[in-house]
Amino acid sequence: MDSRRVKQILSSSADIHVEYNGASVWIDELHEDGKTATVHLRGPLEERSTVDISELEEV
Repeated sequence: MDSRRVKQILSSSADIHVEYNGASVWIDELHEDGKTATVHLRGPLEERSTVDISELEEV
């Protein structure tokens, strides 16, 4: 995924399905470097991780 698409997803009110390593995640923010983002798993766990946006996949 590229930074332009991450920004579109963040600004959208739609429920856009994104996966990281096969797990469904929410994107919390795109970092200033434009290459990483903070995400957390969909569901009850709120643990956040910083990931490379190239590893995010829109499903």
